[in-house]
Amino acid sequence: MPTPRAPRRAALAFIFVTVALDMLALGIIIPVLPKLVLSFLAGDTQRAARVYGAFGTVWALMQFVFSPVQGALSDSFGRRRVVLLSNVGLGLDYVLMAASPTIGWLFLGRIVSGITAASFSTAGAYIADVTPPEKRAAGFGMIGVAFGLGFVLGPAIGGLLGGFSPRLPFWVAAGASLLNSLYGFFVLPESLPKENRVPFSWRRANPLGSLALLRSHQGLLGLSLVNFLGDVAHSALPAVFALYAGYRYHWDTRMVGLTLAGVGVSSAIVQGALVPFAARFGDRRVLVAGLLFGAAGFGLYGFATTGTVFWLGIPVMGLWGLSGPAAQSLMTARTLPTEQGQLQGANSSIMGIAGLFGPGLFTLTFAAFIGKDAPAHLPGAPFLLAGLLLVLAAAVAVAVTRRNSAALLSPVPPTSTTPGAR
Repeated sequence: MPTPRAPRRAALAFIFVTVALDMLALGIIIPVLPKLVLSFLAGDTQRAARVYGAFGTVWALMQFVFSPVQGALSDSFGRRRVVLLSNVGLGLDYVLMAASPTIGWLFLGRIVSGITAASFSTAGAYIADVTPPEKRAAGFGMIGVAFGLGFVLGPAIGGLLGGFSPRLPFWVAAGASLLNSLYGFFVLPESLPKENRVPFSWRRANPLGSLALLRSHQGLLGLSLVNFLGDVAHSALPAVFALYAGYRYHWDTRMVGLTLAGVGVSSAIVQGALVPFAARFGDRRVLVAGLLFGAAGFGLYGFATTGTVFWLGIPVMGLWGLSGPAAQSLMTARTLPTEQGQLQGANSSIMGIAGLFGPGLFTLTFAAFIGKDAPAHLPGAPFLLAGLLLVLAAAVAVAVTRRNSAALLSPVPPTSTTPGAR
């Protein structure tokens, strides 16, 4: 297996900025997209809610379909082209949404946004290319920091700019993405050597073909189940928090925004400062510990009778951020250099599947436990359910990583039915 190329500092900085800007751009539109939808529907809130829900579903569906396509393209043509084209596409898409004359054009923009934002998978493959296995958890932690920063700053910037015009945040997001692609054109080297590239095939690029990779190496399928359970649990907070906080604590939008910012800051600190330190304990231990911290955090959220107790759960929940980089590190170590893009595409597809039904699971649970016919009045039920999912994920992680680590790092020999076959 070739030694990963030493990354230029500017190249890793570009990958960090790319992920941060993608998340920032998504966050910027959170406060203003509902208002823009309302403006097209003459202020009809009921219709706007249905349309906005469809926007979220189609975005997740595009992630599911196109993440493996981008991953396979990057395995064939290199990471640089895919990352840069994705940045340009995202920027042009935000121009489209900023100038949308009808709700139909805005819907088209969300479709394109779901396609172009799939560059997360290629960014992950780039990190796997340029970092040795023992340092990958720290590299993926860097991506987690970018996610956290974007999640913190995006809604705040969007709310501020949206006070001037609901379309202004889209123009700002477009400018940021296009400028970043121009910057990357000059500083981003290719990370995938030509000898590690494979011909493009739709078998590898379609979601089902991409997911088939997870069966071809020891431990990947189990670790992907851990990721899936975590992705479903992760959707609990954005799905119900605003409703939950208003119902239980009578918080206004300002308090909701500050709390979400606190969650993002906590996550960024953990992934930026603690992930490199925790790596010395081994990815297996860190993965399981992170999942259990997440379960404890959700438990505090669910049983918190006051807002103060809820806030005490935020740093505990932040330690959940240890698990993601550890899981990524374990998975990339089980995958060939020619399959890193396909692996990241498969991971993003799993995230897309979770995004298709996770939010509905938690909103329906919330509604079921606050209604008159509820078996028990338990507003925190969605968070307790999410905590149980993370406990289950931790149990799967323990079972899947119990074997000798040297054996786990060895891929199953390819057969004629596996994506690794040549």
